[in-house]
Amino acid sequence: MQKLRCGHFLLSLDRPLLMGIVNLTPDSFSGDGLVGDVDQAIRHARQQLEAGADILDIGAESSRPGAIPTPESEELRRLVPVLREISAWGVPISVDTYKPVVMRAALESGATMINDITGMTCPESLAVVSGSDCAVCVMHMQGEPGTMQQSPVYGDVVSEVAAFLRAAVMRCRAVGVTDDRLVVDPGFGFGKTQDHNLALFRALSADFVEDFALLVGVSRKSMLGAITGRPVADRLAASVAAALIAAQKGAKILRVHDVAATKDALAVWSAIDKGSPL
Repeated sequence: MQKLRCGHFLLSLDRPLLMGIVNLTPDSFSGDGLVGDVDQAIRHARQQLEAGADILDIGAESSRPGAIPTPESEELRRLVPVLREISAWGVPISVDTYKPVVMRAALESGATMINDITGMTCPESLAVVSGSDCAVCVMHMQGEPGTMQQSPVYGDVVSEVAAFLRAAVMRCRAVGVTDDRLVVDPGFGFGKTQDHNLALFRALSADFVEDFALLVGVSRKSMLGAITGRPVADRLAASVAAALIAAQKGAKILRVHDVAATKDALAVWSAIDKGSPL
């Protein structure tokens, strides 16, 4: 049975884990940003847990297409008070950041996973996680959030994304991050056209990058809007469908806004497919 070491937590991957999103930004693409209201952010995190989240993923800088970088000091101001409060709950907490200083502060404040959209390409970031027992999620992104969707180009998106993630895994291994701490994320919507996203999704499997835990995050994203024609606020059904398909293809972690609905869909699938609900 595959397990993910996430700080002092050892998480079984015999079923897909639900990563509940907690956005601490003013300009989240999904409209759920909670910047400036610590109490509301904490309440939302609690609601995600009560809905069935296995991991909370907290982000204090928007990485939506066209986003402007957030100053390090502002990201810390948004993040640390919330993180210090919820780290006392005894649950795995992921922090979505690519800045080494923020990573270090997050780990010191109770985070047990670092979710890096740049795939640990920064040596200083590698130094931070190498001295920790945190889990590390490496994601693929072509370009940077501000410009990544202007004209992404690949020769073969599946092989190029997989090669990048394999290289990211090797970078982490080289500084002592063990395989049971590693998660890979293809980065849907990060420097990819609709055709790229769909080709990647079709290619997903449990061994997309060897047998590392695969994280899929497509909740409410524009790729679902392009398929359904629906605005962000009306993408619940599409998000749940995509999460279910990702689980069927072998995803071990599903990063979602709508935890309860996704959990119900997974329970139905498991009951029918395996004879018992998750």
